[in-house]
Amino acid sequence: MNRRDIVNLTGAALALAAVPLPIAAKETMPMYGLIGQMMATPGNRDALVAILAEGTDAMPGCLGYVVATDSENPDAIWITEVWDGKASHTASLKLPAVQAAIAKARPIIAGFGHRFETTPVAGVR
Repeated sequence: MNRRDIVNLTGAALALAAVPLPIAAKETMPMYGLIGQMMATPGNRDALVAILAEGTDAMPGCLGYVVATDSENPDAIWITEVWDGKASHTASLKLPAVQAAIAKARPIIAGFGHRFETTPVAGVR
């Protein structure tokens, strides 16, 4: 390889390095996930599910919010949440609709079981 080829290759490499990366390739803040078990007072699981299902579509930054019944415990539910970041989850707790749901649900919440914080990496659409 002669000197001219090396200069041309170096110039081409520098030109490519100056090309901005596509948005998808840039580093982004990690998503935030939460999986938690909640216990209803005996006989109130369906009422608790109904309260938690109200207004869950109006939470900025929420990419997924699933309420599921526990197949082995008739008073337990599981809540699986995916957020664009932990800050969005924290902010959601101050929303009037969420505050109202918490106040309405509080009398029929018997307690909490397992709780796991996760970092979702795939599967969110």
